[in-house]
Amino acid sequence: MSTSKDDILAALGHIASPEGVSLPSTGKLSDIVVADGKVFFSITVDAAAVEAWEAIRGRAQKAVAALPGVQSVMVALTAERSGSAGSARGAPARPQVSPATRPRPGAPPGAAPSGIPGVQAIIAIASGKGGVGKSTTAVNLALALRELGLKVGILDADIYGPSMPKLLAIRERPQAIGGNRLRPIERFGMPVMSIGFLIEEETPMIWRGPMVMSALTQMLHEVEWGALDVMVVDMPPGTGDAQLTMAQQVPLKGAVIVSTPQDLALIDARRGIAMFRRVNVPVLGIVENMSTFVCPQCGTRSDIFGHGGARREAERLGVPFLGEVPLDIVIREKSDSGSPVVATAPDSDHAKYYRNIAIRVRDGLATSSRPAPKIVIEA
Repeated sequence: MSTSKDDILAALGHIASPEGVSLPSTGKLSDIVVADGKVFFSITVDAAAVEAWEAIRGRAQKAVAALPGVQSVMVALTAERSGSAGSARGAPARPQVSPATRPRPGAPPGAAPSGIPGVQAIIAIASGKGGVGKSTTAVNLALALRELGLKVGILDADIYGPSMPKLLAIRERPQAIGGNRLRPIERFGMPVMSIGFLIEEETPMIWRGPMVMSALTQMLHEVEWGALDVMVVDMPPGTGDAQLTMAQQVPLKGAVIVSTPQDLALIDARRGIAMFRRVNVPVLGIVENMSTFVCPQCGTRSDIFGHGGARREAERLGVPFLGEVPLDIVIREKSDSGSPVVATAPDSDHAKYYRNIAIRVRDGLATSSRPAPKIVIEA
């Protein structure tokens, strides 16, 4: 039996807001997404009322979870500051993070975020901009770390443009375990989780930043990851609110920056490095992707995006240079077919590029330690 939006709205109609109005009549509900028994929506309220509305959010989630055919529910409480001095000056209101995504209760100011049971280290694969091959690098790096004997999992944190369903040819849905926990999909011996497993490929994710963080929090803490040496997180591109909040609220052991060698991409890579440094996440190094192109027919080398820019930038900024990966049709074809080169052509030169990078990342993790946060950036 499937559940419709009307069924969900009817269930939510029995829940009253703090003012006594039925939840659907408050105008605070986002569009409700229903896909294969998975339900997603958010409740947007004023920041000053967050504490009162958190109980409403919990009741809404329980009411929808009790409906026939519902396997899991994700309800985010998003809040925006209104009437502040900044808003009075015409500055945009900044989104506030709901209690579900704040640091653990009772933690002192500046305390490190809580970890994930069984996960020893979490590393972010990031880029200052999209289109530089970050997700392809994340998948092949994870597989190469696994080849080195580590237990590895992958979290696709790019809510707006999830890539793991395509890169790993995953079509099935995660199974619910004991209520609202999910079992990740296994591929090439690794647990994988992505919002792309829960929605249709062409469904747009029209979500505010705090709802994105709520979704990421649930994928981190409400998924049965098991025992992992390393969790590789494919981060969203850029240095916006979602990236900053993720860096603050997840105990990242380090970050790997992916960039092409061209100046335009390196400008954004610098911003990414500066962001991680500001929130005291060690930068494990820079990868130069699409480093050069060698024609498979004539063997002529062409530096389409330039060459060596990431290495020079790493030296200038004092961070490790992890290696180069060429622009190659084999890597592209295998990525598009869901057959990553490290898993399906482990003896190829292409796989060796990623394996050498993985060795340097592993060694960097062995010496990396995240200092206690010195600053707090408002989400």
